[in-house]
Amino acid sequence: MQVGGVLNRDLARIIARMGHQDELIVCDAGFAIPDGVETVDLALTKDKPRVPEVLAVLKANFAVEKVIVAEETGLHSPSMLREIRDVLGKEMPLETVPHAALKARSRGVKAILRTGDFTAYTNVLLVSGAGPGWLVEKP
Repeated sequence: MQVGGVLNRDLARIIARMGHQDELIVCDAGFAIPDGVETVDLALTKDKPRVPEVLAVLKANFAVEKVIVAEETGLHSPSMLREIRDVLGKEMPLETVPHAALKARSRGVKAILRTGDFTAYTNVLLVSGAGPGWLVEKP
């Protein structure tokens, strides 16, 4: 029996399938999930789990090279945006796009993880990175 890492079998399988520059969204409870996109519903009840909690688990188990959030996150939920930055690290490249563009991009992601978060515009697109383990010889 697995006793560490990601215990949710669907989430563990998705992480294992992710390649460099594949995309994954961690979304709030109200995000309009497009038909046909694989979804793991992690929501238990209101605000359980919250997006930052899921991001913290992902950060420990998944290489991310860039984060994309809606411009509206900073406008309507600035404390959440700060919390996301704190969890992922200030050095993590963060791009903002209009919420409509994030929703449109969600149709092409590998998977969406739905949380119980009830904070407005708390949707985070993660771009999979190669991770620190790759050997790169530099002259």
